[in-house]
Amino acid sequence: MPALPTLSTPPDTVEPPAAGAFAFIFTRLPAVLRLSCGLVCAVVALAVRTPPVRPELLLPAVAALTAWSVWYALRAWRHGIGGALVAGDVALTSAACLAMPVLVAPEVLPGEASWIAVLASTTVINTQATAPARWSVPAGLLLAATYAAGAHTAGNTAEASAHAATLLAQTACTAMLTTVMRRRLARADAAFVADQRATREALVARTAREEERQQNRDLHDTVLATLTMVGLGAVAGPSAALRERCAADLRTLAALAEARSVPSGTAWLDERLREVLTRLPGPPVSADLPPCAVPAPVAEAIAESAHAALSNVSRHAPGAATVLRLRCDAGAVAVEVIDDGPGFDPATVPAHRYGLRESVRGRMATVGGRADVDSAPGRGTRIRLEWSDVG
Repeated sequence: MPALPTLSTPPDTVEPPAAGAFAFIFTRLPAVLRLSCGLVCAVVALAVRTPPVRPELLLPAVAALTAWSVWYALRAWRHGIGGALVAGDVALTSAACLAMPVLVAPEVLPGEASWIAVLASTTVINTQATAPARWSVPAGLLLAATYAAGAHTAGNTAEASAHAATLLAQTACTAMLTTVMRRRLARADAAFVADQRATREALVARTAREEERQQNRDLHDTVLATLTMVGLGAVAGPSAALRERCAADLRTLAALAEARSVPSGTAWLDERLREVLTRLPGPPVSADLPPCAVPAPVAEAIAESAHAALSNVSRHAPGAATVLRLRCDAGAVAVEVIDDGPGFDPATVPAHRYGLRESVRGRMATVGGRADVDSAPGRGTRIRLEWSDVG
């Protein structure tokens, strides 16, 4: 039986995909950038140790910065990047910038090519990508200022102004880029959530309509059918069959009140059809019902569709010879209800009538089956119900 999509996950609890992708990329990328920068800077820093570089300060500083880069990458990769990680990165880089006179040789300082310049640029870019603009922009200004102060103290005013300007440009460009991306992604996620909510509401409405239609079918095939037959005089005097029919109608109404679900598993369709025959007052029906096992929802749908068809015969063709025939072969099931009554033109049945449209065709459609009606005035009616386990 085709299943409706599940409604167990409200759209508000689904992680917005754009924000999730942004967080993933801008966590992994800074982690890799910090790690690679830390390792490369360590090699470059130790390669040039001419005065006034002080090895007793350079070696501990490089060791601390390298260890920090490794820990930063591991922490970011496993747990994401929080405010404490960003603040620690900015603080250590700022301290390295201020210590530039004893950490960088004068001959490698010009041209923004020193390892401190690379470290400062990496920290600026990572900060803008991982922190809100209200924190990342001041952090970028702080790094530019500490780099300018360190380079000026080291005696290279040109480098101080040149790379400080580069850091300011990197701060502005990266901050604007990430801000625009965050806003666009927020809009995309808002549209996604709205679409999920609309889809869920549509599914809820569809389920409610299907339940209402199922109840209408059951009511049409039980209480309304019984009352119609009594009103048309199809039952003359006391009738045990009518009492049984009324008892079955009461059971159906009780099931509707309790919202009883359709049973699962396998059922014998021939037995269900024989039960249907016991619920019908009036002349006996000629039945040909060989054993046939089908999924329980399919048996329920076919049996109740056959009941609706037989009830139509009782109402509209009382006294007509009626045949109920079951065929079951290689996963295909066919049930026919045939009568030699006056017949009718199916095209003239009003759209508001539930008998054929919902109680027969609609019910069969719910299990992936079909119902064909062959009738014409003066030549009886044949209703064929078909279902196959291969769709």
